[in-house]
Amino acid sequence: MSAKLRRVVVCLDVDAGRVKKGVRFESLRDVGCPVELAARYEAEGADEIVLLDVSATVEGRATLFDVVRRTAERLFIPLTMGGGVRTVEDFERALRAGADKVGINSAAVADPELITRASERFGAQCVVLSIDARKNDAFPSGYNVVTHGGRKPTDLDAIAWAKRGVELGAGEILLTSIDRDGVRSGYDLDLTRAVVQAVTVPVVASGGAGSAEHVASALANAGADAALVAGILHDGQTTVGAIKSVVRDAGIEVRA
Repeated sequence: MSAKLRRVVVCLDVDAGRVKKGVRFESLRDVGCPVELAARYEAEGADEIVLLDVSATVEGRATLFDVVRRTAERLFIPLTMGGGVRTVEDFERALRAGADKVGINSAAVADPELITRASERFGAQCVVLSIDARKNDAFPSGYNVVTHGGRKPTDLDAIAWAKRGVELGAGEILLTSIDRDGVRSGYDLDLTRAVVQAVTVPVVASGGAGSAEHVASALANAGADAALVAGILHDGQTTVGAIKSVVRDAGIEVRA
């Protein structure tokens, strides 16, 4: 049996129709057009694109389905959309706009059964549970779930929530370390490893990519099925192709 192919996923954080990037979800700066950037990263070899409307939940508005549609029209690789999704109808709108998968975070915490309703209607493969976690020693795993773009703490333990989300029907976990987001010091390998070991679905490591070596480490040492990158690509520090080359040199099989 051949080894499992790992993925390099590029994240585009969208605010007011433009891709933005910040540190720990704050101090956002403009980095470009989501449609153009998505097409560029696909050409570089990205396996998937994640398009996150980073202000929809905070502002209490619907997500930018027109941006999803225009982006999906340019892509041949899978597209995950997240941000501002609150209902099964929002799932349907996102999928009709061209998304292959839909990520939910704050809405799932507020209404866990939304995971089940969406999974039963569209299939678990379409449902991504996005978990933003912050270090907090008051919780059994040492990590607390936060929502609303990292602004609102919950009473949920991150590992326990990941397990419950999968039990409810999530087909993938997008796991972001708020502490590492935008800092470029490397992924939180302890957090990632703990979630990988706790669930039976693919886990995408997010938050902290500062180099191709960090990506390789998340895949090899923490067992993530995929690693999400953003800022180091937006700034031209590296390319998807260069990241994949380093990952392959580390003995990890990734998609062509």
